[in-house]
Amino acid sequence: MGKHYAVFGSPIAHSLSPRIHAAFAKQIGVDLDYVAIEASLDDFAAALAAFAARGGNGGNVTLPLKEAAFVLCATTSERAHRAGAVNTLIRDGGNWHGDNTDGTGLIRDLTDRHGLDLRARRTLLLGAGGAARGVAPALLDAGIDQLFVVNRTTERADALVDAMGEPGRVHARYLGDVAALGEFDLIINATSAVRGGELPALPRSLVGRRTAAVDLSYGEVAIPFLAWARANGCHNAVDGLGMLVEQAAESFALWHGVRPETDAVFNELSGRNASLVTAD
Repeated sequence: MGKHYAVFGSPIAHSLSPRIHAAFAKQIGVDLDYVAIEASLDDFAAALAAFAARGGNGGNVTLPLKEAAFVLCATTSERAHRAGAVNTLIRDGGNWHGDNTDGTGLIRDLTDRHGLDLRARRTLLLGAGGAARGVAPALLDAGIDQLFVVNRTTERADALVDAMGEPGRVHARYLGDVAALGEFDLIINATSAVRGGELPALPRSLVGRRTAAVDLSYGEVAIPFLAWARANGCHNAVDGLGMLVEQAAESFALWHGVRPETDAVFNELSGRNASLVTAD
């Protein structure tokens, strides 16, 4: 009998995760089913408990549930603990073990697929929610220089900065002060504000000669930020599709003990990117 997996989030009907994991399972020869489960913050705990009662073996977690998933796990990996957010669930006896593969997925996509050297890059991280928390520790480990976290709610930016434990290297700033921050070598959009059709006002002064702009979303949601990046002369403009595939491969490896090849899956999905909606 196959094993049971799911991705939880809201909205979730758009999710590519079932398609990605089906492709990985076919490649490796694993028998599994993987479904998308709509769950808001209010009903996530109940939805996860019901999934476990039906024999669920593992799951992925997307917006807006990654920090809530961390709280629901009995144990977590070191990288999930550093992030304070979970995107991968593993059933361990009668409890959930939480991990976070977002950061690993992002770094693998940027360095291996796009050939970016992240070392010593002065970095601006827009957003301080679960997605931002998942990638911040991995960016620091990858050797970036200073990391500036900007968020509409400064308390969340402060909390993320405090969690990183490197006050001389990681800094919180008001969104309204972003124009005074100067040039960045790497700008990462981890906000969900664009879903409401509004991209935070970003000045041209943020862009330098080698600036790479990365949106953790893909498809329609990523268009405004990537359009801004191209219009303002960013050297690279990258969406989150590759990260999505790479973090899924890391989750798959945690569940099944083997990491699938990702290029064929990425290439297939990138051909359909214009019709996609948002990243997991």
